Formats: sequence, structure tokens, C-alpha cells
Amino acid sequence: MRLLDDATDLYDAHSYPATTADLIEAYGDTELRLPNGTETLASVLGRLDDETFRTSDEARMATYSAVSDSAVGRVGYSDRDPTCPGEDGHTHLSL
Repeated sequence: MRLLDDATDLYDAHSYPATTADLIEAYGDTELRLPNGTETLASVLGRLDDETFRTSDEARMATYSAVSDSAVGRVGYSDRDPTCPGEDGHTHLSL
């Protein structure tokens, strides 16, 4: 089991360009240890469209964008971030 950063370091040894399917075939069985559970790189990469990555950094950033809520400590936790349009947010306090 690997941390997300350690797992995506595997991409550095891969030859590019590479597709989402190529990375799933090569690294899909890699299990990620996340703050609130685990998942495989195959499940993370499976959330992406079939893309072609030119570099390991492109593949890494796409992977970071596709991890589940299990990678987030507390979903929606912040007293500073603005509320998205159409959502009921927290009440702002004036000190």
C-alpha cells in the first residue's frame, strides 16, 4: 500500500506518451492509502476519460484530480473558502 505521492512517482519510470489505459494496465493494482480509506490506481484512473499524457507530470496531475473523497480529511471543512453559487454555506461572523 502506498501514499498517493509515492504511487504517482511510479509514473516517472513509464515511457510517454501514455494513455489512461496504459497507466491502468501498468499500475492499476497499486493500492493507495488515503486518510479515509483505500482505493486502487485503477479505480482512480477509471474516473478519467481516455486521455493521452505527454509527461509523467500530466499523468500525476490528472490522478490527483480524480481521487475520491477518501483522500480528503474533512469534506467541505473550511471557514474561509467562499460558498459555491447555489449552495447554503456557513454563516460569516464579524469579529
